[in-house]
Amino acid sequence: MGYLKWLGHAAFEAEIDGVKIFFDPWIDNPMSPVKLEDIAKADLIFVTHDHGDHLGNVIEISKKTGAKIVAIFDLCEALKKECSSIECIDMNIGSLVELDGLKVAITPAFHSGFHGHPVGFVVKGKETSIYHAGDTCLFKDMEIIGEIYKPEIALLPIGGWYTMGPYEAAYAVKLIKPKIAIPMHYKTFPVIKGSPEEFKKYVEDLYPATRVIILKPGEKIEF
Repeated sequence: MGYLKWLGHAAFEAEIDGVKIFFDPWIDNPMSPVKLEDIAKADLIFVTHDHGDHLGNVIEISKKTGAKIVAIFDLCEALKKECSSIECIDMNIGSLVELDGLKVAITPAFHSGFHGHPVGFVVKGKETSIYHAGDTCLFKDMEIIGEIYKPEIALLPIGGWYTMGPYEAAYAVKLIKPKIAIPMHYKTFPVIKGSPEEFKKYVEDLYPATRVIILKPGEKIEF
Protein backbone atom coordinates (compact mmCIF):
# COMPACT_ATOMS: atom_id res chain seq x y z
CA MET A 1 0.00 0.00 0.00
CA GLY A 2 1.37 3.39 -1.00
CA TYR A 3 1.15 6.64 0.91
CA LEU A 4 1.68 10.39 0.71
CA LYS A 5 2.91 12.30 3.77
CA TRP A 6 3.14 16.07 4.21
CA LEU A 7 6.40 17.26 5.76
CA GLY A 8 5.37 20.91 5.96
CA HIS A 9 5.61 23.75 3.44
CA ALA A 10 5.96 22.17 -0.05
CA ALA A 11 7.81 19.06 1.13
CA PHE A 12 6.21 15.65 0.71
CA GLU A 13 7.34 12.07 1.16
CA ALA A 14 5.57 9.33 -0.79
CA GLU A 15 5.82 5.72 -1.78
CA ILE A 16 4.29 4.67 -5.09
CA ASP A 17 4.62 1.10 -6.36
CA GLY A 18 7.37 0.54 -3.79
CA VAL A 19 9.44 3.53 -4.97
CA LYS A 20 10.29 6.02 -2.20
CA ILE A 21 10.12 9.61 -3.42
CA PHE A 22 10.40 13.12 -2.05
CA PHE A 23 9.13 16.41 -3.43
CA ASP A 24 11.01 19.62 -2.52
CA PRO A 25 12.41 18.18 0.72
CA TRP A 26 13.16 21.22 2.81
CA ILE A 27 13.38 19.13 5.97
CA ASP A 28 14.69 22.04 8.03
CA ASN A 29 11.41 23.93 7.59
CA PRO A 30 9.83 25.06 10.87
CA MET A 31 6.76 22.87 10.35
CA SER A 32 8.64 19.64 9.59
CA PRO A 33 7.77 16.63 11.76
CA VAL A 34 11.03 14.85 10.87
CA LYS A 35 14.73 15.59 10.97
CA LEU A 36 17.32 14.86 8.33
CA GLU A 37 18.71 11.98 10.39
CA ASP A 38 15.27 10.32 10.31
CA ILE A 39 15.47 9.82 6.53
CA ALA A 40 17.11 6.47 5.81
CA LYS A 41 15.77 5.62 2.34
CA ALA A 42 14.96 7.51 -0.82
CA ASP A 43 14.94 6.55 -4.49
CA LEU A 44 13.93 9.73 -6.32
CA ILE A 45 13.93 13.38 -5.24
CA PHE A 46 11.91 15.86 -7.33
CA VAL A 47 12.97 19.51 -7.16
CA THR A 48 10.63 22.14 -8.61
CA HIS A 49 13.08 25.08 -8.40
CA ASP A 50 16.11 26.28 -6.51
CA HIS A 51 14.74 28.70 -3.93
CA GLY A 52 16.00 27.62 -0.53
CA ASP A 53 12.57 26.63 0.77
CA HIS A 54 12.31 24.02 -2.03
CA LEU A 55 15.87 22.98 -2.79
CA GLY A 56 16.20 22.54 0.94
CA ASN A 57 18.11 19.41 1.97
CA VAL A 58 18.19 17.79 -1.46
CA ILE A 59 21.96 17.30 -1.66
CA GLU A 60 22.23 15.95 1.89
CA ILE A 61 19.45 13.41 1.29
CA SER A 62 20.92 12.34 -2.05
CA LYS A 63 24.40 11.85 -0.55
CA LYS A 64 22.99 9.97 2.42
CA THR A 65 20.64 7.61 0.56
CA GLY A 66 22.00 7.48 -2.99
CA ALA A 67 18.69 8.84 -4.30
CA LYS A 68 18.63 10.28 -7.79
CA ILE A 69 17.66 13.95 -8.02
CA VAL A 70 15.23 14.89 -10.80
CA ALA A 71 15.17 18.52 -11.93
CA ILE A 72 15.15 20.76 -14.97
CA PHE A 73 18.40 20.64 -16.98
CA ASP A 74 19.93 23.94 -15.83
CA LEU A 75 19.35 23.19 -12.15
CA CYS A 76 20.88 19.71 -12.53
CA GLU A 77 24.00 21.27 -14.05
CA ALA A 78 24.31 23.65 -11.10
CA LEU A 79 23.79 20.87 -8.54
CA LYS A 80 26.41 18.63 -10.14
CA LYS A 81 28.92 21.48 -10.02
CA GLU A 82 28.15 21.96 -6.34
CA CYS A 83 28.46 18.26 -5.53
CA SER A 84 30.01 15.96 -8.12
CA SER A 85 29.09 12.78 -6.24
CA ILE A 86 25.32 13.12 -6.67
CA GLU A 87 23.31 11.76 -9.59
CA CYS A 88 20.94 14.30 -11.11
CA ILE A 89 18.56 13.31 -13.90
CA ASP A 90 18.16 16.35 -16.11
CA MET A 91 14.77 16.69 -17.75
CA ASN A 92 12.82 19.52 -19.27
CA ILE A 93 9.22 20.49 -19.83
CA GLY A 94 7.86 18.03 -22.38
CA SER A 95 6.57 14.50 -22.06
CA LEU A 96 6.32 11.47 -19.80
CA VAL A 97 9.51 9.48 -19.24
CA GLU A 98 10.03 6.32 -17.18
CA LEU A 99 12.13 6.48 -14.02
CA ASP A 100 12.42 3.52 -11.63
CA GLY A 101 9.19 2.09 -13.06
CA LEU A 102 7.23 5.32 -12.58
CA LYS A 103 6.18 7.70 -15.34
CA VAL A 104 7.27 11.28 -14.78
CA ALA A 105 6.50 14.53 -16.58
CA ILE A 106 7.80 18.00 -15.89
CA THR A 107 5.10 20.64 -16.24
CA PRO A 108 5.26 24.44 -16.43
CA ALA A 109 5.06 26.61 -13.34
CA PHE A 110 5.10 30.40 -13.30
CA HIS A 111 7.47 31.67 -10.63
CA SER A 112 11.16 32.64 -10.42
CA GLY A 113 14.43 30.86 -9.84
CA PHE A 114 18.20 31.10 -10.18
CA HIS A 115 18.85 28.17 -12.54
CA GLY A 116 16.36 27.17 -15.21
CA HIS A 117 12.62 27.58 -15.28
CA PRO A 118 10.53 26.69 -12.19
CA VAL A 119 8.40 23.60 -12.83
CA GLY A 120 5.86 21.18 -11.46
CA PHE A 121 5.87 17.39 -11.65
CA VAL A 122 3.37 14.68 -12.52
CA VAL A 123 4.37 11.27 -11.15
CA LYS A 124 2.26 8.32 -12.28
CA GLY A 125 2.33 4.76 -10.98
CA LYS A 126 -0.07 1.83 -10.79
CA GLU A 127 -1.20 2.83 -7.30
CA THR A 128 -1.89 6.51 -7.98
CA SER A 129 -0.77 9.64 -9.84
CA ILE A 130 0.34 12.88 -8.17
CA TYR A 131 0.69 16.41 -9.51
CA HIS A 132 2.97 18.65 -7.44
CA ALA A 133 2.42 22.11 -8.87
CA GLY A 134 5.52 23.70 -7.33
CA ASP A 135 5.37 27.43 -6.71
CA THR A 136 3.07 28.92 -9.30
CA CYS A 137 0.28 31.27 -10.14
CA LEU A 138 -2.94 30.05 -11.70
CA PHE A 139 -2.61 29.42 -15.43
CA LYS A 140 -5.05 28.13 -18.02
CA ASP A 141 -2.83 25.26 -19.19
CA MET A 142 -3.48 23.49 -15.89
CA GLU A 143 -6.57 22.31 -17.72
CA ILE A 144 -4.34 20.51 -20.24
CA ILE A 145 -2.33 18.91 -17.41
CA GLY A 146 -5.60 17.55 -16.06
CA GLU A 147 -6.81 16.34 -19.45
CA ILE A 148 -3.61 14.63 -20.55
CA TYR A 149 -2.13 13.25 -17.32
CA LYS A 150 -5.29 12.92 -15.21
CA PRO A 151 -3.58 13.17 -11.81
CA GLU A 152 -5.62 11.67 -9.01
CA ILE A 153 -3.98 13.84 -6.35
CA ALA A 154 -3.09 17.52 -6.79
CA LEU A 155 -0.72 19.29 -4.37
CA LEU A 156 -1.35 23.01 -4.72
CA PRO A 157 0.18 26.10 -3.09
CA ILE A 158 -2.40 28.33 -1.42
CA GLY A 159 -0.35 30.79 0.63
CA GLY A 160 -0.67 33.81 -1.62
CA TRP A 161 1.91 36.59 -2.00
CA TYR A 162 4.46 34.33 -3.79
CA THR A 163 1.99 31.83 -5.27
CA MET A 164 -1.71 31.22 -5.76
CA GLY A 165 -3.97 32.06 -2.87
CA PRO A 166 -6.95 29.94 -1.78
CA TYR A 167 -9.33 31.14 -4.51
CA GLU A 168 -6.85 30.78 -7.37
CA ALA A 169 -5.85 27.33 -6.12
CA ALA A 170 -9.50 26.30 -5.94
CA TYR A 171 -9.96 27.48 -9.52
CA ALA A 172 -6.93 25.35 -10.42
CA VAL A 173 -8.79 22.37 -8.98
CA LYS A 174 -11.67 23.16 -11.31
CA LEU A 175 -9.26 23.05 -14.26
CA ILE A 176 -7.32 19.95 -13.21
CA LYS A 177 -10.24 17.91 -11.85
CA PRO A 178 -8.29 15.62 -9.49
CA LYS A 179 -9.99 13.19 -7.13
CA ILE A 180 -8.13 14.72 -4.17
CA ALA A 181 -6.61 18.17 -3.62
CA ILE A 182 -4.16 18.87 -0.81
CA PRO A 183 -3.12 22.45 0.06
CA MET A 184 0.54 23.29 0.69
CA HIS A 185 2.94 26.23 0.94
CA TYR A 186 1.01 28.25 3.52
CA LYS A 187 1.66 29.78 6.95
CA THR A 188 5.31 28.71 7.04
CA PHE A 189 6.12 32.42 6.97
CA PRO A 190 3.87 35.27 8.16
CA VAL A 191 3.39 36.64 4.65
CA ILE A 192 1.88 33.45 3.18
CA LYS A 193 -1.39 33.64 5.03
CA GLY A 194 -3.68 31.54 2.82
CA SER A 195 -6.23 29.51 4.77
CA PRO A 196 -6.74 25.82 3.96
CA GLU A 197 -10.30 26.04 5.27
CA GLU A 198 -10.99 28.89 2.87
CA PHE A 199 -9.46 26.86 0.04
CA LYS A 200 -11.72 23.92 0.90
CA LYS A 201 -14.79 26.15 0.88
CA TYR A 202 -13.91 27.58 -2.55
CA VAL A 203 -13.38 24.08 -3.95
CA GLU A 204 -16.77 22.99 -2.62
CA ASP A 205 -18.28 25.93 -4.52
CA LEU A 206 -16.27 25.65 -7.76
CA TYR A 207 -15.71 21.91 -8.19
CA PRO A 208 -17.32 19.81 -5.44
CA ALA A 209 -16.37 16.51 -7.16
CA THR A 210 -12.85 16.94 -5.75
CA ARG A 211 -12.25 15.99 -2.13
CA VAL A 212 -10.04 18.41 -0.21
CA ILE A 213 -7.83 16.84 2.42
CA ILE A 214 -6.13 19.22 4.83
CA LEU A 215 -3.11 17.47 6.29
CA LYS A 216 -1.18 18.41 9.38
CA PRO A 217 2.60 18.04 9.13
CA GLY A 218 3.39 14.34 9.56
CA GLU A 219 -0.08 13.17 8.55
CA LYS A 220 -0.49 10.97 5.51
CA ILE A 221 -3.02 9.46 3.18
CA GLU A 222 -2.80 5.90 1.91
CA PHE A 223 -3.75 4.53 -1.49
